[in-house]
Amino acid sequence: MEATPIFPLNAWYAAAWSHEVGRREPLARGVCNRRMVFWRQASGAPVALDDACWHRMLPLSLGSIDGDNVVCRYHGLAFDGKGRCTRMPSQDRVNPTAGVRAYPVLERHRFIWVWPGEPAEADPALVPDMHWNDDPLWAGDGETMFAKCDYRLLVDNLMDLTHETFVHATSIGNPKVAETPMVTTQSGRMVTATRWMFDIDAPPFWRAQLGKEGKVDRWQIIRFEAPCTIVLDVGVAPAGTGAREGDRSQGVNGRVLNTITPETDRSCLYFWSLVRNYRIHDQSLTTQLRVANARIFTEDQTVVEAQQRALDAAAERRLQILNIDAGSARARRIIEEMIAQETQGSTPQHRAG
Repeated sequence: MEATPIFPLNAWYAAAWSHEVGRREPLARGVCNRRMVFWRQASGAPVALDDACWHRMLPLSLGSIDGDNVVCRYHGLAFDGKGRCTRMPSQDRVNPTAGVRAYPVLERHRFIWVWPGEPAEADPALVPDMHWNDDPLWAGDGETMFAKCDYRLLVDNLMDLTHETFVHATSIGNPKVAETPMVTTQSGRMVTATRWMFDIDAPPFWRAQLGKEGKVDRWQIIRFEAPCTIVLDVGVAPAGTGAREGDRSQGVNGRVLNTITPETDRSCLYFWSLVRNYRIHDQSLTTQLRVANARIFTEDQTVVEAQQRALDAAAERRLQILNIDAGSARARRIIEEMIAQETQGSTPQHRAG
């Protein structure tokens, strides 16, 4: 019996940072249980193909780039950006059936995005909005986490920041996060979860960013864009200075940009960046924040990978839902609806886990 899919294929997924894909060496990546090879053509346009030579299935990522083609390391077959074989050494004619699958691919917001589903459905307008990554009014940097877990566990983690009180107690968490409820709304395939905390003590991370003593108003506005991109609007301002009403000028504001790509059913690529709209020319601060945020996300990785091991060891168990899970439950339901539309057009029966 074929397993039920856990991720939609008709979606754009980040496969790599822009700087990781070049014209000298092919890059191998796993996306949605598919092995893909990426490189750039002479024009700079990125290319994505199945990472297996038509002839003897050797990964093309072990080969080399020759002009606009990737060349198999085993017998020298060359494939262009559309997956067509353009050269077969020792043969006068190229076998017309020789080719590998090519995927729609584009570059946006400092990422290389790939569409593993039906090519005709690959609408560039559906690329998730992460424009802060290359907006000149914002500055920051990020990294990639290779996590050994179902990608939805990271979606759950990001959609409910209550865990900050406990998982990140020494950096960004404090008791008020867990004590303050969130307001969750949905519009189509987007979910927003909002939490405002007024007149509280700033946690260590935010106290250092603000550079001021005294109580603060703190906000966490989480926006989920299906199937697995989550933007966090976060920050603090001195208490009572009008942040909730729209005046954040006396505070500090950041965006944590997150997009998660299923590699397999039990592993994923987690691309994140932390950007800010203050001290944007301070490279030392950019580095400091990237290192600090990477340390925080390592704490999350420990949690979600331990969850995955527990779920694998007790397949009959299911995750339970509390009030704090409203955002993640809605996100999972949207993902299930996308999968159902791709399979048999059925209406999914929602469950957690």
